[in-house]
Formats: sequence, structure tokens, C-alpha cells
Amino acid sequence: MPRASRHFLPGYFWHLTHRCHERSFLLTYNIDRQRWLRWLFEARKRYGLCVLNYMITSNHVHLFVKDTGVGVIPRSMQLVAGRVAQEFNLRKGRGGAFWQDRYHATAVENNHHFVHAMIYIDLNMVRAGVVSDPCQWPFCGYYELMAQRKRYSIIDRKELMRALDINDEAALVAMRRNWVDDALEEGAPCREEKWTHSLAVGGHTFLETIKEELGSKARGRRVELDDGVAGGIIKEGRSVYSRFSSIESGL
Repeated sequence: MPRASRHFLPGYFWHLTHRCHERSFLLTYNIDRQRWLRWLFEARKRYGLCVLNYMITSNHVHLFVKDTGVGVIPRSMQLVAGRVAQEFNLRKGRGGAFWQDRYHATAVENNHHFVHAMIYIDLNMVRAGVVSDPCQWPFCGYYELMAQRKRYSIIDRKELMRALDINDEAALVAMRRNWVDDALEEGAPCREEKWTHSLAVGGHTFLETIKEELGSKARGRRVELDDGVAGGIIKEGRSVYSRFSSIESGL
């Protein structure tokens, strides 16, 4: 069975997705979502994981991160996924897998693709029909930012402001709010396979650079241009996630 892509290059931005085993709703209860957040916070403290956005649903999670060093993302994901699974199984008296194989990683260029990825994550539960505005869902980075939560904060505000070329936190909050308001007026976008079936999303030069830096790991993958937002993707092979794509409306 093919594994989900998770190749990393320091300095790049990555959109990560990880699903619960066999599409089970193992993150239905707040206690489990809170434990996931607790261990994500711990990963930031231990390894310096740079988190720019996140979303927890009932059966999968999204993370938008910057790779700041070799091994930071894999170690962080191993910690979060492993501890959440252990605690859940212990509390429920169950055995077996909690997560569906490996998480998927997609490199994202820092331009309008970056913005699109952020909004796509923000609107996950809107697409699923659970809330009408992401500020109504407390288990996401957008909620954390809008609520101005400082204690146990997970979002790296300084790095996010640096990526967006702004130097004022109030401006950051206003910018993020405007993005979401505009997207809600247009209607929440449908699920987009590029975030779960691509090695990279960006302009042609960015994609070719990613392919070159990945070397043999990108062999056989093809660049497909014009994805509707003045760019393209490096196409990934059909992964383990493909089997479920037709029944997941919120991912």
C-alpha cells in the first residue's frame, strides 16, 4: 500500500493533513481535541515547531507549518500523533491504530498560494456544515488568533507576520479576518485534492525548484500548471487517501 508523502526541505512552508484510522470519528470529543492541542503546544516547546495555522475536525487534522530545521516536523508529528493515540487507547481501553497510515505533506509557495492554503484550512468546518464562521470553532488557529489567546498559544505570530510582510499584530488579525470574510461572501470552496495529493503547490519556478531539491524523491512526479490560481502543482501518485476522497466533503 502506498504511503502518504512527507518529504521536507528546511525553510519551506508545508500543509500537513493526518486522518484517523479508517475514517473513524476518533476526535469527536473535546477532551481528545484538547489533548491534540496540548501535545502540539509541547512540540513547539520541545522542538521549536513553527505553527502558522491548524484545524482539528472529528476525523482528521490540518497543520500549516514552516520547516525550521532537519527533523523538526517528523519529531513533532511523531510526538503529537503518538501521545494522542496512547492516551485515547488507554482511556477507552482499546488497542489498534488511531491514525490512518502517515500524514501527507504539501510544500506551499509563499505568495497567493500561501494565503489560499491558510483560508482553506480556516474554512474546513464551514465546508463541513458544522459552523457558519470559523470563529465559532475553538479548535483552530483562526479562533486562537481572533480570540487573542496568549496563554498556551500555538501560532507563531512573529513568523506569520514575517511571512506576510507586516509588523503589527493588530494588522495581522485584521488581515486574517478580511481574508475569511471575503471567502465567506464568495462561498466556502469545495474540497481540493491538491492539498492531499500533491507534493507542492505554487508557481512554475517554485515547483521546478522543489523537484530539483527533492531529487530522487520527486522522480516520476509531474508538474501540472494552471490550477486555477495562476500556478500549478507537483502531482503525487494516488496515495492511501485516494480511497476516501469521494466521501470526505470537509477535508
